[in-house]
Amino acid sequence: MDIAAGPRGLYFEQFEVGQRIITAARTITEGDVVTFAGLTGDFNQIHTDAEFSKTTPFGQRVAHGLLVLGIASGLAMRTGVLEGTVMAFREINTWKFSSPVFIGDTVHVEMVTVETKPLPRLGGGSVVIEVSVKNQRGETTAKGTWTALVLGRPV
Repeated sequence: MDIAAGPRGLYFEQFEVGQRIITAARTITEGDVVTFAGLTGDFNQIHTDAEFSKTTPFGQRVAHGLLVLGIASGLAMRTGVLEGTVMAFREINTWKFSSPVFIGDTVHVEMVTVETKPLPRLGGGSVVIEVSVKNQRGETTAKGTWTALVLGRPV
């Protein structure tokens, strides 16, 4: 007998304002930085030149901010909360990089649902999630809000 696998994620109706989710953690590696530089063409010395980076206020190489944002997105997806139920990732709003992430830092993401808006014509709704990327010391390195369109529960 065939069994169709349903979505693992939460449906729109299951999101509640104030709901908090903490992701697994992930260590940023030199390979991550080098691969991202190659993929994007961003070989800025602050990311790729250890000797140059020693002369900067940070004293070492800094991971690309957009690399950290991408990793945050991956960590959020690993929770399964949006797996199979997200229709679209619609918006990143007021994203701020507040402190550097270095090679060897371990980051995780804290997500809090701050708004839900039903969109019946789309078969679900809009969910606004406040996202904070934190390092191993609990310091916020980046934050902002993400808006996703999420499927409603099947009738």
